[in-house]
Amino acid sequence: MKFTTSDHVALDYNDQGEGPTILLLSGIGGYKEVFEPIISPLLSHHFRVINVDARNQGASEHTIRGRRMSRHAIDIKELLDSLAIDKVIGIGNSMGAATLFAYISLFGDDRFLAIIDIDQSPKMISDETWQFGFKSLDWSSFPDYLKFPFGKAAVHKINDDVFADMKAAAKKYPYNPEINYPLLVDHAFQDWRDIILELNRPLLIVAGEQSPYFDPNFAATTAKIAKRASAKIIANAGHLVMAEQPVDFLKLALKFLKQNHLPPAR
Repeated sequence: MKFTTSDHVALDYNDQGEGPTILLLSGIGGYKEVFEPIISPLLSHHFRVINVDARNQGASEHTIRGRRMSRHAIDIKELLDSLAIDKVIGIGNSMGAATLFAYISLFGDDRFLAIIDIDQSPKMISDETWQFGFKSLDWSSFPDYLKFPFGKAAVHKINDDVFADMKAAAKKYPYNPEINYPLLVDHAFQDWRDIILELNRPLLIVAGEQSPYFDPNFAATTAKIAKRASAKIIANAGHLVMAEQPVDFLKLALKFLKQNHLPPAR
């Protein structure tokens, strides 16, 4: 499906199922296909699932416009407005989680029933106030460090069919890191701790035990900031937790929703 934003950028998304709505947002350079391992189970539990390619990613339009986190948040607001969705459970991997925090920073958290952050530290740059940044990124290496290859995001084998779909999407819609570099810099510059501090919705922070990008202990430290948060580390998983260990992730996510009196699994 296609949606055109107010600044005339075409976004590609899938909208499947009926019931309480779950919004899926992938990380920078990612493809919405990365969520395939959890979509069918969510549909079987009677959720409506909306899975979005961000601008400059996947089948969405590739453009120099809107290469900032605030615009990504506006994109999501406009899409949900167009679909008349008032309440949603947000699940974001990497920059997808940061997009949810950006949304809340601009528009508040009333629209969200809950947030699930998959392997995204609220602060990417390590300093004297925060030791859980992205790899070895600190103020002395920012932003040049972000120009270097990051290496593989996953450490555990992803289902062959899902991996094939991800590769096919990458071939059809090649990602251009040079064009999207300004977004990466803006993403890495942010500090969402104040947003998490004021968050009124339940927050689950899921870290990959073997994440190549973040120390998994960021999850528990971040949870201590929030009013209603919990943190879990999933074993044998890297950065793409929901694709590498979908069964464990789903079990954790559905339990979290049920514990918070949100639409439980049926």
